Amino acid sequence: MLIYLCSSSHGFGHAARDAAVLQWIHKLRPDWHLAFSSVVQESVLRCLLAVDGVELRRCRWDVGMVQQDALGSDPLATIHALEELERQLPVQLDQEVSWIVDQGEPVLVLADIPPAAAELAKRLEVPLIWLSNFGWDEIYAPFGGPLKHKAEQAKEAYQQGDFLLRCPFDLSMGWGLPEASLGLVCASPRPIPQRLKDRIDAIEQPLVMVGFGGLGLSIDDEMFLRWPQFHFLVAPSGLNPECSNVTVLPEGVRPLDVYPYCQRHLGKPGFSTFCEAMSQQVGLHVVERRDFAEVPALLSGLRRHANHRLLSRQAFAAGDWKLDQPLHAATDSPLPANGALQAAEHIVACAEQRWGANSASDLIC
Repeated sequence: MLIYLCSSSHGFGHAARDAAVLQWIHKLRPDWHLAFSSVVQESVLRCLLAVDGVELRRCRWDVGMVQQDALGSDPLATIHALEELERQLPVQLDQEVSWIVDQGEPVLVLADIPPAAAELAKRLEVPLIWLSNFGWDEIYAPFGGPLKHKAEQAKEAYQQGDFLLRCPFDLSMGWGLPEASLGLVCASPRPIPQRLKDRIDAIEQPLVMVGFGGLGLSIDDEMFLRWPQFHFLVAPSGLNPECSNVTVLPEGVRPLDVYPYCQRHLGKPGFSTFCEAMSQQVGLHVVERRDFAEVPALLSGLRRHANHRLLSRQAFAAGDWKLDQPLHAATDSPLPANGALQAAEHIVACAEQRWGANSASDLIC
């Protein structure tokens, strides 16, 4: 059995949740062939997957939104990138269909959440499962103009799927498909290197993880120095702060791996960040953004399910991070952290139902 994943190249969040799902599929069916198709850097994907037996296919299936930085979108650049993608897709589809057919295995296409996956599954005449909390149709539509047409095209593609695995913090995704709702979709922390653990154990101040996703965000050293009563952990980048109260994580250590040591996370609204932090009961300081339709759903879920504090972009830029203030309590109970396993179980059931290994399953796929 081949599970072929078309993963969005919009940041690292899609790759993180997709890797968590593939890890569980590998545990449930270790003899299955898994392919992860994306243009996210191979080093990032290998770090996220941390399992052998997943084949990487370097393909761009979507654009998402081109962003100026971690907090701002660029609609015009997005339109140009979509036009370029449309010119490249025919050749890529031919190549990937040929490669998949050459494997000589039953196939299921899993997509998070490139519309072009619908054409791939159609050509192969195989099941297609969507995994997401939103579609690009609802992201593009509010911008109007040419992006409204792209939204309509995306929705038509999404309606061709067989099943929707609905992640939390979701938009409507009204595509008329059978579906299942999931808990938090994320991996589990891995042990950190002993040298880093010794360093963290020696720090007396409360730990705050600072992260703004794959694009990152430039933060002046002075901002960290305004909070000497806290110690900050940051992912490695080309602009590593040189402050006594900042530790740069070694390559290969994910934010998720250090969450068990942290009290709070400071960053942007992001699906995988929210899932990972909530799964480890880490409080969230979130810098608001207003030009991305997913954000209201994320913030609604934040208020309901996590202890949190919202910051305006102006407050963040001024260093007014409010780390000395108590967090606002969640208004609802925590979400279960079993979404990746749930997704894997549905995918396995669908694949086996479609190809006859479990014809008694009542899953519609």
